[in-house]
Amino acid sequence: MTNEEFQRLVLEKLDKLDERMSALEGRQDKLEIGQEQIIKELRGVVEQTADLMEFRYEVKEELADIKANISRIEIATADNWSDIARLKSIRHL
Repeated sequence: MTNEEFQRLVLEKLDKLDERMSALEGRQDKLEIGQEQIIKELRGVVEQTADLMEFRYEVKEELADIKANISRIEIATADNWSDIARLKSIRHL
């Protein structure tokens, strides 16, 4: 193998290596872009999760208030039934 042939072979290999490196850089750029998109979407998910947690807390508080109101209504209803029964018994006397 002559010196020129060796140099040509080395240059061909370097050209192929440069092409492969360029391809790798392109793929790396795509990965970085994808990673940025994932980060943006993750931030959105985190915000939505925070909103949902706040909503859940508010709903639980309102549900507790509703349960308390129902208990008061049940007590008032029981008192009313008692009064109705007492009035009926007085009327039949």
